[in-house]
Amino acid sequence: MSLPGFPDAAPLAGLAGGVLIGLAAAIMLLGAGRIAGVSGIAARAAGLGGSGMERSSAWAFVIGLPVGALVIGLALGGIEASFASPLVLAIAGLVVGVGTKLGSGCTSGHGVCGMSRFSARSIVATLTFMATGFATVAAMNALGLMVLQ
Repeated sequence: MSLPGFPDAAPLAGLAGGVLIGLAAAIMLLGAGRIAGVSGIAARAAGLGGSGMERSSAWAFVIGLPVGALVIGLALGGIEASFASPLVLAIAGLVVGVGTKLGSGCTSGHGVCGMSRFSARSIVATLTFMATGFATVAAMNALGLMVLQ
């Protein structure tokens, strides 16, 4: 199944992924009483956050993210992926980290968990993330860095 104007889109895979993310966030909230914010969990794993889940659980969560993607990739016959240069990735990661710190959370915490709880702060944060992403892509395309083709 494809979407008109988006030949590379995989809406059913996106829907399945969204359902799984929502299910995982609900399990964590109902089972552990915690918001599934990846940045907070990663900070906890790295010893940068003093509150939240146990550090060993945080490490299990952080390690499980790429391992889960690897398992799905192997089960489905591989995933096509392309990445920018390591320098661009490092800069992007730094900018996202600073934004996450300034916004007191990341897209998973605010966008998935916060918005589902109708948190005004999370709605504002998510709109800010999206607007910043749109502006970044437009600026990179204007500079000839070809983020989207």
